Amino acid sequence: MSESALLVDDVGAVRRLTLNRPAKLNALDSGLVGALSAALAGAAEADSVRVLVIAGSGRSFCAGYDLTEESNGEEPLVSLSNDLERLLEIFDHPKPVIAQVQGHCLAGGCDLMMMCDLSVASEDAVFGQPEIRFGSTVVAQVMPWLIGARRAKELLLTGRDDVTAEEAHRIGLVNRVVPRDQLEGETMRLAGQLAVVDPVVMALTKRAINASWERAGFRHALIEGVALAAEIEGARAPEREEFDRLAAEQGLRAAIHWRDQRFGRS
Repeated sequence: MSESALLVDDVGAVRRLTLNRPAKLNALDSGLVGALSAALAGAAEADSVRVLVIAGSGRSFCAGYDLTEESNGEEPLVSLSNDLERLLEIFDHPKPVIAQVQGHCLAGGCDLMMMCDLSVASEDAVFGQPEIRFGSTVVAQVMPWLIGARRAKELLLTGRDDVTAEEAHRIGLVNRVVPRDQLEGETMRLAGQLAVVDPVVMALTKRAINASWERAGFRHALIEGVALAAEIEGARAPEREEFDRLAAEQGLRAAIHWRDQRFGRS
């Protein structure tokens, strides 16, 4: 690989972790997920780092998990549990994490964004979790905790992948929406506000806020959701079989076109 799949740079006390697979819309493959995990661990130990920003290079934040990556033979429950553990590293991180979102923020990319403590989106950002449309399901059932069960059911059961930034802000998926040319500046301004807070106070306050979800069963619910997701993967719904067949024979673009046609989109 000629260029790192994850770019790391420090701006004062803010460490930016930039997903760097722009040709793939920053789809999460094993290499990128591993690099992000290692970078999160390193930032946790770095006294000079007080705030993290997760961004995406190119026109999109992250379009989800890389569906072209070959399976390593793991059982679905093991694979999904590992994915959830990596996402929880953001939730459990001692430092605040901000998602800087533009373009596509879909599927596993939406999971990644929702696990962050705060999110700033550009006006052109598009959100959604379309997994159900091809016989699959989400890795981390975070959405109901952010926007409530009723709204989450509508988005997850229909598999909508066209939620605009304005709608995402209105229902509580993101904190702020700004024009694209102001996205980085607004994200860094927010990060700067957090960076001046005493890091011990920040870490304990984040833990205190997260504790309310923990007491309500957040982690247990995510783990149970993964077990149910593994059942779905193991069942191999006809829609998933056809999607995978088309992807293997005609490419991922053809499979996505087939999926979209089924739901009245071209």
